[in-house]
Amino acid sequence: MNKDRLLAFSDGVIAIIITIMVLELHVPRGAELPDLYPLLPVFISYVISYVFIGIYWNNHHHMMHAVHQISGSVLWANLFLLFWLSLIPFITSWMGNNNFAPIPVVLYGVVLLMAALAYYILEKNLIQYPAENKALAHATGDRRKEKLSLLLYAAALPLAFVHPYISLTIYLVVAGIWLVPDRRIERKLQSKP
Repeated sequence: MNKDRLLAFSDGVIAIIITIMVLELHVPRGAELPDLYPLLPVFISYVISYVFIGIYWNNHHHMMHAVHQISGSVLWANLFLLFWLSLIPFITSWMGNNNFAPIPVVLYGVVLLMAALAYYILEKNLIQYPAENKALAHATGDRRKEKLSLLLYAAALPLAFVHPYISLTIYLVVAGIWLVPDRRIERKLQSKP
């Protein structure tokens, strides 16, 4: 199957996710800078989630650029990823509106963990067609970044009960790992004759 419809649908869903997140930023009643302070946790949550959505969109784009054919299992794996990403606006709002309380931070981590697992599953489904998608298969290799991300997310969940900022820091470390689009794919595509 051709990948164009999958890409268009994914781009549309991600655009809607970002739109929903920004609509959760409510304008304060006052016109002074101190009136913004109560909104700071909500804004910080929004920025963190915006970065994560951007990372997923960017890396999804790079991954799909290295792919020539998709299958029905890829369509379902992509929907599984989009499902978890679609929960980010809700969990972002809940976390920010509750000043990074442990339970919302844990559930934010669960959503991030499941999105990372879904991305891993999507990548694995794409690699199952090595003749058509060999550039992706060779570029991702042993998928260390993916496995490390899953491990860090899992470790962050119980640590939120020690202190939520420990978990938030781990989430940001994972974001840092993925902030630059997957160079493995870029290098493989640039080395193609």
